[in-house]
Amino acid sequence: MNDYMIESIAMTTATATATSAKLVMTIFLARVGDRNPRGMEGAAVLGAALAARVGVQAKRLGEPQAPLCAGWERELQAARPALFALAESYDQLLAAGCTPLTVMGRCASALATLPPVARHRPDACIVWFDAHGDSNTPASTKSGYLGGLVLAGAAGLWESGLGCDLNLSNIVLVGARDIDPAEQALIDASTLRLVPPGADLAARLAEAVGKRAVYVHIDCDVLEPGLVPTEYSVAGGLSLADLQMACKTLADNEVVGLEVAEFEATWTGTDKAASTAELIEALWPLITRLHPTKSPQ
Repeated sequence: MNDYMIESIAMTTATATATSAKLVMTIFLARVGDRNPRGMEGAAVLGAALAARVGVQAKRLGEPQAPLCAGWERELQAARPALFALAESYDQLLAAGCTPLTVMGRCASALATLPPVARHRPDACIVWFDAHGDSNTPASTKSGYLGGLVLAGAAGLWESGLGCDLNLSNIVLVGARDIDPAEQALIDASTLRLVPPGADLAARLAEAVGKRAVYVHIDCDVLEPGLVPTEYSVAGGLSLADLQMACKTLADNEVVGLEVAEFEATWTGTDKAASTAELIEALWPLITRLHPTKSPQ
C-alpha cells in the first residue's frame, strides 16, 4: 500500500464516547477514469478543508497522474493498483470497527469501497446521491465511461476484479435524472430503488431507507448545475438546502460511513478556485453523526 501513499500522515482517530466508532478520514487522489485533472485536485482541496473543519488528520492515498481519457477497460487496468490499496485500507478499518470518511476524485473509486462495506456490513443500505444511475455494464454502456459501471460492478453484474459483494436491492439512488435504458430497466423491475429529485425529497428518502444503517456516497453532480464545479452538469438537481435536509434525515440512522466524489478544484473554463464552504455545510449533519465530538458550527 505504501507505494500509493503520496503523503504519509500520522493518522489519528476520534472517539466521542467509550462506545463510539473511530473516524478514519482518507483523501484518495489516484486517477480512476479521470478525463481532466480537476477531480484529483478537487479531492485534495475538499479533503483538506473537510479535515480542518472536522479537526482530524487524514491519510492521503494514491498518486495523481495525467488523465488517460480512455475506455473503461484501459482505465480500470491503470487504476487497479491504487484501487486495491484503497480496498485493503477499507477492509482493515472496517474490520477494526472504524468509520470511514473518504474524499475521492471520481465515483469509479467506489469500485474499491463498496465491496468491503457490503462484506462487513451486509445490513447497510448504500445511499447513492448522483445525477446518473451508474449501473451500466460493459455490454450496456454507450459511453464506455468507467464511472457509469460502478454499482453494477460492485454487485457482480460484470467482473471488476475488486469484489462483487453488493446486493443491488440494498441500493437507494437519490437525485438521479440522467438514466440510461439498462439502468431504467433495473429501476422498473424494482431491482434498484430511485428517489428522484423534487418536493418532499427528505421524506421520500426516509421512507425508502427505513431504519437501516446507511453508507452514503455523494457525487457532487447530484446538485443543480452551478452550485459546485463538477465534470457533468444535469439540470433539475438538488439544492444545497435539499442536500442538507437529506443529510439530516440520514443522520437519524446509524451511519456506517460517508464518501464524497466529483468535486472539482476550479470552475470549468476558468482558473477560478471553487469554494468548499457551502458543500461542507450541507454535509455537516452527517459529519457530526460520524464524529459526534464536533458540534454544529
